[in-house]
Amino acid sequence: MGIAMKTVNADINDVLIDCQSLWKVFGDKSAAAMKSIKERGLGKKEVLKEFNCVVGVSDASIEVRRGEIFCIMGLSGSGKSTLIRLLNKLITPSSGKVLVKGRDLADLSPVDLRQMRARNIGMVFQSVALLPHRTVLENAAFGLEVQGIAKPERNKIAVAALEKVGLADWVNRYPNELSGGMQQRVGLARALSSDPEIILMDEPFSALDPLIRRQLQDEFRQLTKALGKSAVFITHDLDEAIRIGDRIAIMKDGVIIQTGTAEEIILNPADAYVAEFVAGISRLHLIKAHSVMRSVAEFQQSAPNSDIASLARTTPDADIDELITLTMQSERDAIAVVDNDQIVGVVTPRSLLMGVKGTSTHDLTAASHNWS
Repeated sequence: MGIAMKTVNADINDVLIDCQSLWKVFGDKSAAAMKSIKERGLGKKEVLKEFNCVVGVSDASIEVRRGEIFCIMGLSGSGKSTLIRLLNKLITPSSGKVLVKGRDLADLSPVDLRQMRARNIGMVFQSVALLPHRTVLENAAFGLEVQGIAKPERNKIAVAALEKVGLADWVNRYPNELSGGMQQRVGLARALSSDPEIILMDEPFSALDPLIRRQLQDEFRQLTKALGKSAVFITHDLDEAIRIGDRIAIMKDGVIIQTGTAEEIILNPADAYVAEFVAGISRLHLIKAHSVMRSVAEFQQSAPNSDIASLARTTPDADIDELITLTMQSERDAIAVVDNDQIVGVVTPRSLLMGVKGTSTHDLTAASHNWS
């Protein structure tokens, strides 16, 4: 057992966690409430009034793919922390299924479930709960100790994990000697020591100062990708979700309102609630050329005398910030988007400004004949 750095060519269809129509209802009459939800279609308020039960998660379905960081974002009471605890059966769903690597957690014996948690799923909470009488090394190795790994081996593995999180020089210190950010690094090292394929993170950085928080966000993403892990990251901060996540699920009142990349959510918010969330988010580094470019045919129709071959060029993944710089540097009023040596689209000043505004691709298409 150990921690090896590796490059992952993940199959995006390789699903490690598959949640199917998950429900969690809290209360003494939860079974009756769940029955009424399914038979009568009761909502959250009706369930609380009639059964004195709280709907924590409502019909949630997500897939977490190998090698991706999946962020679940929502305000307090949205159900996000309940949902992440359903993923390793720290709490039992009222209805629905959680499959981890194709195995239904409901079908696992207590022994198999403990082994699944120990070997496949690491978890880091907001309160990292380090043992104060144990050293950094002993805390990082604690999970391996529980598994019965011999001390020399578990210490070797734990040291390697601590090196990955930048704490190689602190192995013999105690938790009270560490800053909050360093304590979170120990918690991450403890989760990494068992070399899990999946890491669950429940608002681990929310109590930290902004500068330390941003640093740990970047370190976590870089480390997770370098180690080839999959992660589910809970946050109430959309900026954090965008900074870390490959995909984001936005929750409200136990319901997943929308799932997608940051770019997809910003360009095409599912409803007014999501639109309000993303209204203040900068588009400069989120929206790419492929989302704001117009087709070659459309551009030629609006500018029949333009020589597309002579336009400045960029790639489909160039962001708004890069496109603005190119436009300012170019003598022409358009930028060609090139993929595999072929011009696949054209970014104009109008389409660029609409991208800055966060206009949907549908509206971009509708406005395509009005380019200047």
